Amino acid sequence: MTATRGTRALLGVLFLAAATVGVWLLWLSWDTGYTADAQADATSGPYAPWQVVGCVLTLVLLAALAGTRLSPWLVAPVMTVAFTAAWSWQAASTDDSGLWPVGAGLVLVAMAAGSTLVSVATRRVSRRRLAGRPG
Repeated sequence: MTATRGTRALLGVLFLAAATVGVWLLWLSWDTGYTADAQADATSGPYAPWQVVGCVLTLVLLAALAGTRLSPWLVAPVMTVAFTAAWSWQAASTDDSGLWPVGAGLVLVAMAAGSTLVSVATRRVSRRRLAGRPG
C-alpha cells in the first residue's frame, strides 16, 4: 500500500508541527526564571544566550530538512504557527506585565521570515542539484 501525495504531505506537516514544538520544548520551555544583578541594577532572562542560539540553529536545520521534502509554502506557516503558539502559551501564562503579545508578534515575524528564507533556499539548492544530476 502506498500513500498518496496528499497523505504524505499531511503526515509531513503533522511531523513538522510536532518537531517544531519539540524544539521549543527542548530549548526554551524549561527556563522561565529571570536573573537579577543588583550591582548593575539589571535583570536578564528568561533565556540564556546559548539557549536562543541552540534553538535558532535547530530551527534552521529543521526548516532546511523540511524544505527538501515539503513545499516552502507549507513549511513556513506550519513552523511559524507551531512555534509561536508554543511560545505564546507559556509567555501568556507567566507574564505579569501584559507585554507577552509584543513578544509573540516578534516571534511570529522572526519565525515567518526565517522559516521562509531557509526552506525556499534549501528547496532551490536541492532542485538545482537534482536538475544537474545525470540521469
